[in-house]
Amino acid sequence: MIAQHSISGYIYDAPDQNESHAYLLPMLKAELKSVELKLSGKKRVFDLGCGNGSIAAIVAAEGWGVTGVDPSDQGIDQGRRAYSHLRLDRGSAYDDLAEKYGRFPVAYSLEVIEHCYAPRDYARRMFDLLEPGGTAIISTPYHGYVKNLAMAITGKMDSHFTALWDHGHIKFWSFNTLRILLKDAGFEDIRFRRVGRIAPLAKSMFAIARKPSA
Repeated sequence: MIAQHSISGYIYDAPDQNESHAYLLPMLKAELKSVELKLSGKKRVFDLGCGNGSIAAIVAAEGWGVTGVDPSDQGIDQGRRAYSHLRLDRGSAYDDLAEKYGRFPVAYSLEVIEHCYAPRDYARRMFDLLEPGGTAIISTPYHGYVKNLAMAITGKMDSHFTALWDHGHIKFWSFNTLRILLKDAGFEDIRFRRVGRIAPLAKSMFAIARKPSA
């Protein structure tokens, strides 16, 4: 297991949302609603990389039973104090999460995969966390030709690549590379949505993928 203190680059001073949640939350809610309409059992969801629990609390308010993990001690401490009704634990995509928490009809992970040193491990953990036929909802900063060109022309590459941020963004995903990663992990029916700004300059993208039913 990779030491968890070495993979958390976030500092949480309060159990609040950040500015990215303004464009991430509507899409997450929409996709969860779509899954909910197909569920025959309880509304249970796993939050991989739950941070300070602020998103998990909003999802729980929509009627979902939420379990979440994050490698940040500060984030989990803040979340447990503010949202005592949630199960928030210290953990990461490098742990055997399904063994500890079981499997869920849906799992989501917002703006996490770009921080992962071993993204194949991350994808396998997401896959293992799901029941057969379950849905994974993953967001990460969007990269495409037009956006990359715009950043280069405007001199935004340095700030975007976060080279001076310890444990910051180390993987930069496109539709193609993320599709390959998820397909190799066993997912099917992979589709993408872009959020924040106009599509060619989108801030983030969502990948929605399904674990085969059998």
